[in-house]
Amino acid sequence: MKKIVKVVGAIIENENKEILCTLRPKDKSLGNMWEFPGGKIESGEEKEEALKRELKEELNLEIDIDRYFMEVEKEYENVIINLTCYICKFSNNMSFELKEHSGFVWLKRENLTSLVWVPTDYPIVEKLINGK
Repeated sequence: MKKIVKVVGAIIENENKEILCTLRPKDKSLGNMWEFPGGKIESGEEKEEALKRELKEELNLEIDIDRYFMEVEKEYENVIINLTCYICKFSNNMSFELKEHSGFVWLKRENLTSLVWVPTDYPIVEKLINGK
C-alpha cells in the first residue's frame, strides 16, 4: 500500500491579482517544474499552521491565510500526495526571499498554463483559471 503524504500549498495573490509561482530546483524530484509554495504537514500540526511554517522556511515570508481553496489527491509511482491549498494575500509592502526554489514569477490567472506544473497542481491551476 502506498504511503499518503499530506501537504499544504499557498496560492499567494498580490494586489495586481497576480499569483506567485515557484520553480523547483532541477536536482529535486519533479525538478524544473513549477508549483505553489508549501510543504509537508508535520505530526501534530494543523494545516494552516503547517502552511505558515513552510512559507517562513521556503520564502522567509509571514503571511495571513485568507481562505481555503481546494484539496487535491494525486497518485504517483511510490506515494499518494494529498494537497490542501489556501488563498493568501500578498501586499506590495511585503517581501520574500527564495530559500528552496530556483526561481519565481508572478502571473495573471489566465497565464498560469504557460508554465509546466507539478502534476498535483494542475487541478488547482484549472480551478484558478476557470473558477470551477
